[in-house]
Amino acid sequence: MPEPAAAPPTPPIPLAALLADRELGLRRLAGPPAADGAVVHMVHTSEMADPYPYLLGGELLLSAGVLLTDADRYVSRVVEAGAVALGFGVAPVHDTVPADLVDACERHGLALLEVPPETPFTAVARTVWRLMAEARHLELRRVTRAQQGLAAAAARPDPVPAVLHQLAVRLEGWAVLLGPDGTRLYAAGREPAADVVTGVARLARVVGPGTSPRPAPASATDRVADRHLAAYVLGGSQGLVLGLATPAREPGDHTVAGVAVVLLSLLTAPHQDTDAAGRSAALVRLLLGAAPGETAPLLGPGPWTVVHARGDRSPFAAAALGAALGSALVDADADGTVRILLPAGREATTQPGWTLGVSAPAGPDELPAADAQAARAVRHAVATRKDLVHHRTADPLSLDAARLRLAPLADSPALVETLRTWLSLHGSWDRTAAAMAVHRNTVRQRIGRCAALLDADLDDVDVRMELWFALRHG
Repeated sequence: MPEPAAAPPTPPIPLAALLADRELGLRRLAGPPAADGAVVHMVHTSEMADPYPYLLGGELLLSAGVLLTDADRYVSRVVEAGAVALGFGVAPVHDTVPADLVDACERHGLALLEVPPETPFTAVARTVWRLMAEARHLELRRVTRAQQGLAAAAARPDPVPAVLHQLAVRLEGWAVLLGPDGTRLYAAGREPAADVVTGVARLARVVGPGTSPRPAPASATDRVADRHLAAYVLGGSQGLVLGLATPAREPGDHTVAGVAVVLLSLLTAPHQDTDAAGRSAALVRLLLGAAPGETAPLLGPGPWTVVHARGDRSPFAAAALGAALGSALVDADADGTVRILLPAGREATTQPGWTLGVSAPAGPDELPAADAQAARAVRHAVATRKDLVHHRTADPLSLDAARLRLAPLADSPALVETLRTWLSLHGSWDRTAAAMAVHRNTVRQRIGRCAALLDADLDDVDVRMELWFALRHG
């Protein structure tokens, strides 16, 4: 089965959005008007005579022209590096944007923005990051709604066509389920032109089972005219392929398609009707304390990971979370806690709108203990406002191991003594400050430094216990 899709990446922002920001006061002096539709992936400031080695592509490059001597060569190198636009700061080096720079940008088709004296480069960068954060928030909301819609469709009496229809609606395109021989089984959305349909079929053959000894890829993409094409092989479904043709490719579209692939894989797998229901029931019985011998034959040897989740309590939200994590073994409690059992090879990842606690891998006979681990982990995640917390096993330390654990603090007796006192006083800032005759902010700074040097989460009770042992016996 394909790996569950991760959260969508941060979307780039259109250059036009920066030009429209009146507080920045940017003005386009050169480059084709179509460049305003280009998107900015990052901001980079450089006063190098040749910034090419330091550019990755997609940047808005900011410069005051400190070392600008050959405008044509400079612009050609910036374009070669793939930068989207050049923002030129007026003052303190130049009173106006040099005319030869304007001409060079016009010749090479690079958007040139004038940055007025009252606008510092940091203000431009801050605006870019703010717009990206807003775009990512909107994209995450869109993806979350799509996940919920797909999960609701999977719960309908005829789930496969319903999921395809929901996918086509969410991606505003065409979705088709193809058999191993390319036969169309189901389709949803407005059917595109014949060359697009042919392109999807071609991609399906790329990911489908073939005669080549090399394994086929799990997915493939292409583009025909203004349509983005994609094909995904479904796991455990004997060669079924999901094909998509969409008008655009937003950052979250791959995530939405990944959720649909997981759902369709579960819905079309040969064992779905009886075995999946049996495994789900086994999970519930196990977590309620049934004997492992009754459930091990249904669950298999493992190792398995228990996930506790808190968050969205709307209908089908638990099913959508299970689909995103790649498991159909989902159980929702009346108190809003969702339990999910992940098989070997599946790893819990952060999910929008959810707080997750994850157990250590366990066999069927250890799952009740793993359930308790996940419960403690999710409580810790809620208390510390973290999206995901893994259970951490604290093994007893030997004397040598204790010394090694504290080695990063060896050169700072003040840090060691502050950590010892703070732990002995159960993490109280005020009592530690009084005991050491220092200000409480000094305690906070020292403990923060300890956490950084030890690379440890000092909010974790197991970590505190381990460090206390090391301090006592090291």
